[in-house]
Amino acid sequence: MTITPAQQAEIDAQRGETAATRRPTVAALEAVLYQALPVLDRGFIRVIDYMGDDAAVVQAARVSYGKGTRRVSEDRGLIHYLMRHRHSTPFEMCEIKFHVKLPIFVARQWIRHRTANVNEYSARYSILDNEFYVPAPEHLAAQSQANRQGRGAVLAGAEAERVLQLLREDAARAYDHYAEMLNEREDGTPVSSDRQGLARELARMNLSLAFYTQWYWKVDLHNLLHFLSLRADDHAQYEIRAYAEVMLDLVRRWVPLTHEAFEQHKLNAVTFSAGALAAVKRMLAGETVTQETSGLGKREWTELMAALGRDGN
Repeated sequence: MTITPAQQAEIDAQRGETAATRRPTVAALEAVLYQALPVLDRGFIRVIDYMGDDAAVVQAARVSYGKGTRRVSEDRGLIHYLMRHRHSTPFEMCEIKFHVKLPIFVARQWIRHRTANVNEYSARYSILDNEFYVPAPEHLAAQSQANRQGRGAVLAGAEAERVLQLLREDAARAYDHYAEMLNEREDGTPVSSDRQGLARELARMNLSLAFYTQWYWKVDLHNLLHFLSLRADDHAQYEIRAYAEVMLDLVRRWVPLTHEAFEQHKLNAVTFSAGALAAVKRMLAGETVTQETSGLGKREWTELMAALGRDGN
């Protein structure tokens, strides 16, 4: 994780301040508010602000004014019911804002989730830092032969070293050329008075997707959980999953009852199609069901067998 001195000073100043409020706050999330939590080699996630808690979800569902004499077990039961039956509106009453530093190729995956408010660092206005992502050796893998958008066996030996060398050399060369085309220092003065320099909005096109960008990302709890259900999944690309796992822990701190229900009913749950459910019922009735007699396609049959912990052959 890399943080500039200016960013660290801002974090220290923010964490050094306290404010009285009548709004509900969550001590476990307050403990890490503004703090930069490391992700990948140079990235981070920070919680900048949040609104609501588990009680806000319950309040929205009941349209009531306060906790009264309700017990935590009653709130837990209601939140589990809402999650189980896909009543999403009460979860939309909570919001959270993150500051994220991430590789551009991860950002391009992330931005596909269009249910948030985003403001990204502008390379038209500012000069990008010379920071790029290099995978750790254990995440440097070959193309999967079974999954067109996945990874296979981890590279090793001379091939792995050569790939890492190419990644570093290409990124370093690209940034050197970026800086040469800009012909300006961070304060805006030219490096060489003999050249005018290329506009920032054009010079940036030479940089690779491995370079880091930053943004503020604000989202409601329902859409955050949808994001995490896809990006914290084992099938998600490792790099975006690394961010999702940190965010999942922040959700646990922020809304522990909702986190519990989400893990039980969404993240670690399995949904069957009507055809798959019919096949399971036939199995429970003692019938021998094969892929050919199930009415399911090969892929769905394989997924069903994996969910049931059975051999699909």
